[in-house]
Amino acid sequence: MRDGNVSGSGLWRVRRRFYVPYHDIDALNHLNHVAYFPMMETLRCDYYLPLLSSNDLASLDIIIAEASCRYLAPVGYGSELLGEIAPARPPGRTSFTFLYRFSDVKTGTLTARGRTVVVCYDYGTNSKKPIPDSRRAVIERDAVDPTSEGWPGPGK
Repeated sequence: MRDGNVSGSGLWRVRRRFYVPYHDIDALNHLNHVAYFPMMETLRCDYYLPLLSSNDLASLDIIIAEASCRYLAPVGYGSELLGEIAPARPPGRTSFTFLYRFSDVKTGTLTARGRTVVVCYDYGTNSKKPIPDSRRAVIERDAVDPTSEGWPGPGK
């Protein structure tokens, strides 16, 4: 779903709620660290697919070069998380960065921050390609300052 301004830097247009199921709870009785990566993947599709002329996942022309997550607070079974995604500024020629943040819907506690480096990719030639101009315009419009979210800025 696309929403307006939320707390933090810039405009985080795409957000989704995630319910924490039992199978994602680990032996320490909290959300296992790997559970955030599928949530980030879902948010990435929520953001990027509308930029394409198709909702077919086979039309995706991106590949992930790097993925990381910072865990800030434990999350228990049955919790509901608000996940948000925004591109970081500035995009490169062939790649850009997505930032993610997750907070507990009930308490508002920030539970995790994520980051992925995304490369536009031509699967036919198995090579990277420039970010198409129409997508670049949306990414630049929606971009937030990574340093305000605790990530290094460009060239750092």
